[in-house]
Amino acid sequence: MTLSDAPSGQATHAIRKADVLIVGGGLSGTLLAMQLLRLPGARHIVVVEPRAELGRGEAYSATELGHTLNGNAARMSVEPDDADDLTRWLQAHIAGGGWPESAVQPVPVAELFPPRGLFGLYAQQRLAQALAVGECNGSSLTHVRDEVVDLHTQAHGVRVTLKHGEPLQAGAAVLATGMFPAARTAQRQSSGLNAAALDPWNIDAMRALPVDARVLIIGSGLTMVDALESLNQAGHRGPIEVFSRHGLLPRVRRQPPVWEDFLSLAVHIRSPLQLLRELRRQCALAQARGIDWQAPLDTVRVHIPRLWSQASDAQRRQFVRHVRPWWESHHHRSPPQGDALLQRLIEEGRLTINAASLQGVDSSGLRIRLRYRGQSEAVWVQGDALINSTGIEYDWRRVDKALPRQLLQRGLILPGNLGLGIASDAGGAVLNAQAEPASRLFAMGPPLRGMWWESTAVTDVALQAKALAQRLVML
Repeated sequence: MTLSDAPSGQATHAIRKADVLIVGGGLSGTLLAMQLLRLPGARHIVVVEPRAELGRGEAYSATELGHTLNGNAARMSVEPDDADDLTRWLQAHIAGGGWPESAVQPVPVAELFPPRGLFGLYAQQRLAQALAVGECNGSSLTHVRDEVVDLHTQAHGVRVTLKHGEPLQAGAAVLATGMFPAARTAQRQSSGLNAAALDPWNIDAMRALPVDARVLIIGSGLTMVDALESLNQAGHRGPIEVFSRHGLLPRVRRQPPVWEDFLSLAVHIRSPLQLLRELRRQCALAQARGIDWQAPLDTVRVHIPRLWSQASDAQRRQFVRHVRPWWESHHHRSPPQGDALLQRLIEEGRLTINAASLQGVDSSGLRIRLRYRGQSEAVWVQGDALINSTGIEYDWRRVDKALPRQLLQRGLILPGNLGLGIASDAGGAVLNAQAEPASRLFAMGPPLRGMWWESTAVTDVALQAKALAQRLVML
């Protein structure tokens, strides 16, 4: 068995039928394929992904060393039953002469924050190992370099339409579409921001700017940290102004000591508000003992799916509207390298953070209309360049791509809770417009944000991939 790469229009007659068809070959689709290949039984898996490589997607296609994971190696294993897998892989990779830059970080390998491109290589190597395991069972995997633009469910499977190639048939299909970065996603309702803004990861475009250009950035989360690194790599030395609704910055990720899993004992906690009250109490208790407040916070992640799924719609809305910005800035923390750059720019007086909401963008893209917090009137702000760092677009109703648009129009999918991704049952079966679970269409990873809230981190996706693979082989 080999991994074959079939560009659009080529070799389609040999692969028109598959047992499982995976829409998307980023990390989510790759981890699912990896789990399927390891299970007993012969099956043919097709992954439709326009990129030349599987396992990278949007997140791990970065080539700059400065664009690192926002979690250290000990937190980023793709093996749900082996938290040290990435650490061991990194140790061997570094010992073999890879990533020599890691030597400047005097910390154990488990505490390193690898470049995202390097993590993509790790995922690809684990897929290659799974391919070797699958060979013993007669399984195969084909990568079709194309884009799925439509999908139809049938009595005993699905039929997908490709942008360039012939239609494919499969016993089941999985929407593993990954993230839709706001900066790279055409939106049906748009302020014109994307048309005017630079891509946060396009260093070549930033090199074309005057070295002292005044750069305006919309959004102050982790994508903004990436944009700062891109500007730094491009040699930019001018002023940078960041605008976001609340003006909150990601906290830096540290390595706190182990804290008791207080939520496993606090069975009375069932709502987001109860969680926040107890979490604040635990953080205060840790600080009183001279322990980093991040220690209690790091115990919460494993309980988030349960707490989110049992919360009422009203409680979820309250969390998203009032708590989400603070949760994101504390929970989705910046890697130390990114935070060090951010703090240096602030100390140099080159970076300013503003609490203001975007009201519009003029046609030139060099002026944006903002309403600062506490002000009733909006004002125009002039810059030399604009960057969209607003993060991820989870609402499929706003994503102007063929597949989401077609699936929504024909009622094959239902928007997720609060417009977060798409709806599914607890096992990943997609719900249609009548809230009925599909028998042959599934989803995993970021599309299930509304179902589990945290559905984007490597550990979350790895667990979903293992569970879904076991369900798929039972069809």
